[in-house]
Amino acid sequence: MNKPLDIVFVCSAIVFNISVSVLYIATKLDNVLLLRVCSAVVLSLIFPFTFTLLGYAKEKAEKKIMIPHLVILFYLFLELLLDYILVIPFREILAIHVPYIIIFYAADFSMIGVSFNKSRKMGFVVTLTFWILIGCLVYMYLG
Repeated sequence: MNKPLDIVFVCSAIVFNISVSVLYIATKLDNVLLLRVCSAVVLSLIFPFTFTLLGYAKEKAEKKIMIPHLVILFYLFLELLLDYILVIPFREILAIHVPYIIIFYAADFSMIGVSFNKSRKMGFVVTLTFWILIGCLVYMYLG
């Protein structure tokens, strides 16, 4: 994993998981400022993930790299649409929230999968940040 595209992808995946983790804690602590900052960081990841998608497309990467990128970007644009464009309380509407959660985890597992494909060690780092995210989610609901 020494190509700049791989480094940008893995760093973006790590930033995503850490930002969502902090977002969960900010929600638990009712810290609106931190919540907004973390949300902005997550949404700003549209740019590096788009950059890596275009870079891998230019290199004619395999489908196992391209399809997960599309899933990740689909999730990020869905987040943008629901939270900032439509501004609906979709987390309170079960019929919208359940598919949203499924897409969220599909995107996160896509980040893990591509990271492992690029570097076994970095795959474990991204997986570790995913488990931190899960720990923060549990804390948000049970802590």
